[in-house]
Amino acid sequence: MNKVTLIATAKFGLESIVRNEVRALGFKNISVSDGKIEFVATLEDIPTTNLWLRCADRVFLKFGAFKAHTFDQLFEETKALPWENLITQEGSFTVNARAVKSTLKSARSCQSIVKKAVVERLKAAYGLQWLAETGPEFTIQVSILKNTAVLSLDTSGNGLHKRGYREAAGEAPLKETLAAGLVLLSRWRKDGLLIDPMCGAGTILIEAAMIARKIAPGLKRGFASEKWPVVGDKAWRDARLAAHDLIDFDPHLQILGYDLDAPSIEGCAINARNAGVEKEIQFARKDVKDLWIDRQYGSIITNPPYGRRMTDYGELNQIYLSINKTFRKKKGWSIYLLTADSMFPKYFKRARPDRVRKLYNGRIRVNYYQYYGRRP
Repeated sequence: MNKVTLIATAKFGLESIVRNEVRALGFKNISVSDGKIEFVATLEDIPTTNLWLRCADRVFLKFGAFKAHTFDQLFEETKALPWENLITQEGSFTVNARAVKSTLKSARSCQSIVKKAVVERLKAAYGLQWLAETGPEFTIQVSILKNTAVLSLDTSGNGLHKRGYREAAGEAPLKETLAAGLVLLSRWRKDGLLIDPMCGAGTILIEAAMIARKIAPGLKRGFASEKWPVVGDKAWRDARLAAHDLIDFDPHLQILGYDLDAPSIEGCAINARNAGVEKEIQFARKDVKDLWIDRQYGSIITNPPYGRRMTDYGELNQIYLSINKTFRKKKGWSIYLLTADSMFPKYFKRARPDRVRKLYNGRIRVNYYQYYGRRP
């Protein structure tokens, strides 16, 4: 099949993780820029990338790139692209646009012009006076940066963080894509003990269990491009069957989740069951201040309440002090903590962080503090 370029978008700080995921899927011609990982693939690869990318936001099919200093240029260059190769005669499509540091500043005008250009192209290609737009849905993304327009189609539909398992999200939930990123950025492996002492909706631990069991994150949801004839049912069916065959049904995991809030623990159990990993994680109600560790080696990955999740900073300080008390002398434990509060390193006195990564939890800038423990 003819080669195409796919673009996996990612939140700031997760680009390297998504690049590694793309590489692990077997793709080689990969380029990385802020928030984007481009790679050469085929249309038949669209199902695999959507099913397996844990930390990407969406997967786009790059369809055209050109200079656009004027609206006339934008119209003509868009109309010149072979949209009929992807969008069916009955296809329904919408256009989203954004422009940064460009002479074309109005996103709404860009949307309107691209929509009109695609309509004119399809009418001419199919010999129609008007388009019914009653068939498969397509979303065209227009990104204009420094007068260079990139037009692509969204193959994912809903963001890839929507795995389909989370019914109970709790307050200020951590997106599944970021939670998976925290696990992949850590040194935890499936034969080691993993604890989240403030697990909230259980997302970090559920993502860890899915990684350990090799469960494709997109197996329980649908995607926009499933209805595209150009991709085809066979490609989706084959990709799903291949993903099912890779699942590890006997992983022997040691994953524990605690939270002081009883409804949160109940929600964790529901979410884990929906994800198919309820047997791999033990959830219990417990205050982080009562956490007692009798093992010399393990990992903590957690996203404690901060800022908008908790207004009582005195209580937040007590959480930090509890973590310090429990793990200060346990040199075999790796501690990974995501927070917007820059004060945490002043409380955890075992050592300076081995690494601090800047990430974004929604629109909140956060730091991922990483303290590496000794190996067993």
